[in-house]
Amino acid sequence: MMKGDRLMTTKRWKKILLASVATTMLMGTAVPAFASYRLNPEVKDATPALQRAAEIGVREYSNPKLQNLPNKDAIVVMSFGTTYKNTRAKTIEATVEAIKKDHPHTKVVLAFTSHIIIDRIKANEGKVFYTPEEVLQQLRKEGYTRVALTSLDIIPGMEYHYDTAVFDLYKHQFKKMTMGLPLMYWMGQENQRDDIMEVMRALKSQFPPLKKNEAILLMAHGTPSPANAYYAVMQDRLDVLNDHNVYIYSVEGWPHLQTVIPELQKKGIKKVILMPLMMVAGDHANNDMAGSEPDSHKSILEKEGFQVSTYLHGLGENPNIQKIFVERANEAWQVLESTK
Repeated sequence: MMKGDRLMTTKRWKKILLASVATTMLMGTAVPAFASYRLNPEVKDATPALQRAAEIGVREYSNPKLQNLPNKDAIVVMSFGTTYKNTRAKTIEATVEAIKKDHPHTKVVLAFTSHIIIDRIKANEGKVFYTPEEVLQQLRKEGYTRVALTSLDIIPGMEYHYDTAVFDLYKHQFKKMTMGLPLMYWMGQENQRDDIMEVMRALKSQFPPLKKNEAILLMAHGTPSPANAYYAVMQDRLDVLNDHNVYIYSVEGWPHLQTVIPELQKKGIKKVILMPLMMVAGDHANNDMAGSEPDSHKSILEKEGFQVSTYLHGLGENPNIQKIFVERANEAWQVLESTK
């Protein structure tokens, strides 16, 4: 991309952003200030490839062929899901209820992206959940014309890529569709907000006071996506907030537990609290993290001489985290309603 075609410089972007927000406020619907990037207006002949490259942040699509249809709106909340019924109720379903509370006159539907989890819940509980694709097909049959997609993902990793793929595959079938952001997306770049710091502050609300020889280990999932690098940014923000005694590691990505153990030993840490950095306290939390098997994280740490306690609550139980998920859903909704 040539220098002249780059996205806005910070100062110029800020001016145009404020102007666009003011315009939409006059029209009755304010677009969230951090919804998405726009190409420099001097770029008059953006190619499809350049337009696709600029799809950063909340995404939206209006089908010009369907603009005469009446508005019939829905919100689809996408989650990986869990087979753990109790934590599902306290986290995923509780967050969906909070979103419904903010949108009492709008259809809000929960969809699970894990086909395996859907099958297991049906077999074990007799309860049926649907994939995002199935939900959108049904909404179309019922005459819904505008859909805001929102995600209960933590970072824009592989699962969030699934969500955006659904957006790309189905956006042409509706009058308008938007795709919201995961819990953490922006990190203060290009004068954007810092989602990472916001979430780490919310997460800190569940931390107990720590002594010098105590630490908290936050177990993330990990992703094959380059978005795994978000964990390094989270660690940076945690270091600022917690004086270097809270550590992130992941089950399937980097850093892993063996990355963190030498750091704990170097600092003379004797006691650790294990917490899941996941929406739910499901299989990974109960077995990989806190299980009694020799290869569980708890057992490994105890073998290394640490005194270990566990906190078996998903992020969705934290009211401050839940509030941010609702804000992400509202952001997608506001872009859906925008007439800009």
